[in-house]
Order: sequence, then structure tokens, then C-alpha cells
Amino acid sequence: MKQPIRMKESGQIKVVLHTKNDRMEQQPTRDEKPFEWSNSNEHAVLKSIENELDALIGLDELKKMIREIYAWIYINRKREASGLKSGSQVLHMMFKGNPGTGKTTVARIIGRLFFEMKVLSKGHLIEAERADLVGEYIGHTAQKTRDLIKKAMGGILFIDEAYSLGRGGEKDFGKEAIDTLVKHMEDKQNDFILILAGYPREMDYFFTLNPGLQSRFPFVFQFPDYEPDQLMEIAEKIAAEKQYQLSPEAKIKMREHFMFIKEKNTSSFSNGRYVRNLIEKAMRSHAVRLLKESNYHYQELMLIRSCDISY
Repeated sequence: MKQPIRMKESGQIKVVLHTKNDRMEQQPTRDEKPFEWSNSNEHAVLKSIENELDALIGLDELKKMIREIYAWIYINRKREASGLKSGSQVLHMMFKGNPGTGKTTVARIIGRLFFEMKVLSKGHLIEAERADLVGEYIGHTAQKTRDLIKKAMGGILFIDEAYSLGRGGEKDFGKEAIDTLVKHMEDKQNDFILILAGYPREMDYFFTLNPGLQSRFPFVFQFPDYEPDQLMEIAEKIAAEKQYQLSPEAKIKMREHFMFIKEKNTSSFSNGRYVRNLIEKAMRSHAVRLLKESNYHYQELMLIRSCDISY
């Protein structure tokens, strides 16, 4: 018979189970427990953000990291109130992921979190791409970039496909945009947060062009492609939000298609964006079918069948 022996070691509780022939050891960790403390009214901000994050499919590591950022900011302020040293941390971020993996959505949520925690005075999101930063002549790029940063003050400047700034080489005006961004990241690091986003491989190459740039982004978030089951979950969620349902046959057809897409491993696949377009196309086909059938029964108005799904 196994006899549990409880031992205290280095501040942790160890549970050692003895048997006749073996010894098994298990060390419970805090990571295995849910964030019960976030239910407190004192952490209503985190609870609200958690609800938004939990509505997103996948991204478990990212959700964990955002909770860690919240905890760090919160405890740092408690330390300051107790007369302890309060450290400062740069909050600029890098998002690596293919299209449709939730990068822009997460950036908006982070903006709201930092606004509620008074890290940012506005918490708004300014979205930009190469054309918004790069000008046509010397000096024009720096001015355009400064103007964008000015608009982002108190919030987040989100630059998608940021690697495009390094495509043209040394003589390209994109380098001028990078230099201007770097300067303001240092001078105004407490006034705005810069998030650079793009395809993983291209972003890795981009930072080899400017080795000093990567170290300025302490937070690197990975946005992996969705698996077929996750894509299916997204499809059902989008349909439910629009008060539609997928028939069992429609679900099978859609899941098989997602599996086929994943097997092809195409780099142009846009993940959640692709699923949304697929559902909206099915809704239009569904409407045409019901119109032809003059079938306006309540259940049929909601039910998307396999014949409504096309690729």
C-alpha cells in the first residue's frame, strides 16, 4: 500500500509516494492552478481582459505572458507604495505570425489593458504599413514617421509587415523610417508602445539587417497557425455570432477542407480571416438557396447545409 509522506523543501510541498518496488515524486506547481485571484474586484481590469483573451481561440502562451505583464505592473506599483525600488521596463513588442492569427485584435486588447492600468494615457491603436512611413524624397520619410508617432502618443503604433521597411537595402528610405522609430522608442518610451508585426521568417530576416533593433523588443509573441479543430471552432463561433448553425454534414465538409488546406501547408492561408470569408460566402449561398426554394421556416433560416459551402 502506498504511504504518502509530506516533506517541505525550499518553500515547496513535496508529495513522495512509496511503494514496495518504486518511488514516485510529484511536485505541484502554481502554473497548474487557474488565476483564481483575478476574480477579486481589485483585479477587475485583468478579469475583463482575460474574458476578451479567452474568447480568442488558442494563443495560450500569449495569454500567459499578458497576465505576467499585468502582474509585474501591479506588483511594481505595490512595491513603490511600500517604499521599495520600482523598476521600469520597456514594453515595445514584436508579433510574429501569418495573416488571420489575431495580431491586430491582441494589439487592441493590450492597448485597453495599458489604458485601464494607466500605463498609456489613451490606449488607442494606430495601424500603419510601409506606405504610411516611407516618403518619396530625403527627409520626407522622417517627417511622415514622426507624424505617425505623434498620432500614436498615449497609445500603440502597430506596424504590420514591418519587414518591408528593410527590403530596399541601404539606399532605401525604409532605413530612415527605422532610424526614426528607434530614436523615438528611446526618447519617448513611456509615451507610446511600438508593436512590429509580420510573417515569422521575414521578421527574423528583418532583424538581421539591424542587429541592434531586436534587443529593443523585450516581448516577442508568437501567433501560430490554427489547427483544423481550432479552425472549426472559429467557424462555429463566427456562425453563432451571426445566429447561424452548421449542419452535421456541413461541419464534416468544412473540417475535411481545413485538413486538406493544412496538409498543403500553403503560406498564403489566412487562418481566421479565411474562415470568416468562408462562412460569409456560405451565408450568401444559403440565402440564394432559400430564395429559390421559397423556404423561410425558422430553422431553415438559421441552418447552413453542406451544399451551401463552396471553396
